[in-house]
Amino acid sequence: MSRKVTLAEASAKSGVRHVLGLSGGKDSAALAIYIRDKYPALHDKIEYFFTDTGAELAEVYEFLDRLEAFLGKKIERLSSGKDFDHWLSVYNGFLPSAKQRWCTREMKLKPFERFVGNDPVISYIGIRADEDREGYISHKETIEAAFPFMEDGIVREDVFRILEESVGIPAYYEWRSRSGCYFCFFQRQGEWLGLKRRHPELFEKAKEYENRPRERYDWESGKGDGGGIGYTWSSRGDLDYLVERAIAREQAEGVITSTKHQTWQNMLAADDGDDESCAICHL
Repeated sequence: MSRKVTLAEASAKSGVRHVLGLSGGKDSAALAIYIRDKYPALHDKIEYFFTDTGAELAEVYEFLDRLEAFLGKKIERLSSGKDFDHWLSVYNGFLPSAKQRWCTREMKLKPFERFVGNDPVISYIGIRADEDREGYISHKETIEAAFPFMEDGIVREDVFRILEESVGIPAYYEWRSRSGCYFCFFQRQGEWLGLKRRHPELFEKAKEYENRPRERYDWESGKGDGGGIGYTWSSRGDLDYLVERAIAREQAEGVITSTKHQTWQNMLAADDGDDESCAICHL
């Protein structure tokens, strides 16, 4: 397991690479801006990167372009070299889930570890001081982790202040509480409804994955029906059901779901504590 280092220790190290992974989300972006402004010598050393699954929202790419211009440094775009459909076939059509996060492993973590290779590396991670979680730390002995926000006492309100005073808040926070793929299985019911309203074509693509016919092979019976287990994005039901539930809640409780009338503060009110989500995607 890689160990944690302080900013002072990180700055004093020689012969190491400094990297900061950007997800298109609020915390990693704010961390990059914070380091640029408060630790310019460190900013000069850092390699910024984004691991692209090819299934990100257009708003994520737009935000990354703004961030890259503001930082004045290139954000390296990494990928697995294969699209989601390829990896889906490798995993026999079984959609990823909270318990089977093959998408994170194949499309995020492995490209990152190829990017750093066997070089000694310090990875800067945007976990805030008001969070009680560790986030993703590589098991490679050559990678150490630094947590500037935790060390400097930066909390969520500070993160949004940093963004509002620089590149702005990512547009998807008007209806979504996290970055990541458009079909991310960690989305709440209201966020699936938001996807349907904001990006109906992507919602339909996500439904197509649920509705694909599947086959399985058995040594005794040969080819047969693959069944439906593991073939919805949520264990609570298919996407049409989740959206119906979100609309019913909206109508019953008067909740304004996934519209521009919500502030980012309200949209993210329940964001903290969602510590089972893929940290490397959502920071």
